[in-house]
Amino acid sequence: MSSKTKKSLEIPYSEPSFHYSPSPYYKATHYEWQRKVRAFVEKEMMPYIDKWERQQDFPADLHTKAYEAGIYGAMYPQEYGGTPPKDCDPFHDLIMIDELSRTGCGGVLWSCFYAFGIALPPIFEVGSQYLKDRILRNVITGKKIMSLAITEPGAGSDVANIKTTAKETDDGQHYIVNGEKYFITAGMKAEYFTVAVRTISKEGVPHKNISLMVIERSFGGVHTSRMKTQGWLTSTTTYVVFRNCRVPKSHIIGQEGLGFKPLMHNFNHERFIFATMANRYSRVCLEESIKYARGRETFGKPLIKHQVIRHKIGNMIKKIEATQAYIEEIAYKMKMKVADEQLGGPVALLKVQATQTMDFCTREATQIFGGRGYIRGGRASKVERLYREVRSMAIAGGSEEILVDLAVRQARL
Repeated sequence: MSSKTKKSLEIPYSEPSFHYSPSPYYKATHYEWQRKVRAFVEKEMMPYIDKWERQQDFPADLHTKAYEAGIYGAMYPQEYGGTPPKDCDPFHDLIMIDELSRTGCGGVLWSCFYAFGIALPPIFEVGSQYLKDRILRNVITGKKIMSLAITEPGAGSDVANIKTTAKETDDGQHYIVNGEKYFITAGMKAEYFTVAVRTISKEGVPHKNISLMVIERSFGGVHTSRMKTQGWLTSTTTYVVFRNCRVPKSHIIGQEGLGFKPLMHNFNHERFIFATMANRYSRVCLEESIKYARGRETFGKPLIKHQVIRHKIGNMIKKIEATQAYIEEIAYKMKMKVADEQLGGPVALLKVQATQTMDFCTREATQIFGGRGYIRGGRASKVERLYREVRSMAIAGGSEEILVDLAVRQARL
């Protein structure tokens, strides 16, 4: 791959520049990893995406196939069943996200590959050895599905406002959990949930800070119903209700009342995933637009020969390449172990830039496809699907408005 030149790309700018141009960030293990992930995606996902979208679900064995291929558990330690590539670093993570995102289907990606990836980190960071041994291997190997359950009907980005309660039992051994969680990705299939709660002592005194705990569906009192979404049709987005769910105290993640910090640290990587996905989605729109504009004729010449179309494509390229450089800068900072607190603002702005780029590119691609871009299936299927997924990308993980304000506040202007 490193020997390729720009001319070797059939569709210009259809790949990040490290595919055809020198880069200081990538070495042989990265190129090997890229080929491995692409082979899996081409064989096990690409031929079936449209079918899964129509069915609004994907086969359960995709989890195990991805694990057996060395993809599913790649970003986790071997100690707990992980299958990391050689010299694994954040650029391997970036490549995996980018390659999976070539499918142009956020529902499958989040429900299968990423939902557990934002539910596990607090256990790694502050969880007890008991929880690590009980949960991590089952999830990392694809045997059990896990979801993060934070958002509530009355609390989204303002996490500190959650109302779900966990009241200590009289014997001091359990909590009784009651509350609701909204927009929970993969929640219909999850056996485990990482849940934000506000604990209440057996004397009836609520804790002023939030806590995190693992709730297992098998505990009982966990009720799930599927939510109908505009996009991400395969995500099984879920409304979760806990009714008198009895949770052992051993399932608290870290210490009671100290759930906010590991949750905030978790957001940086979640937003990095969103940004990398969004920019590949933009690149998919670019690639599909160029292919279509080359073949479609209007007024006696190919659509690509019209100056207004070339300008649309040029502006898409400009935004995509700038965002890719920003993504790689953040990946490098992650590799250099820059503190989560210092990354918060830059990662927030990266997510905003990437999803706004996706917003622009899906719109321009739809304009290039014309009426075809409004029809599900057919030549514009990826573009039409991604157009419906823009808002989920821009809102989930922190809306544009919240994230820009966060970054500016952290800059202490």
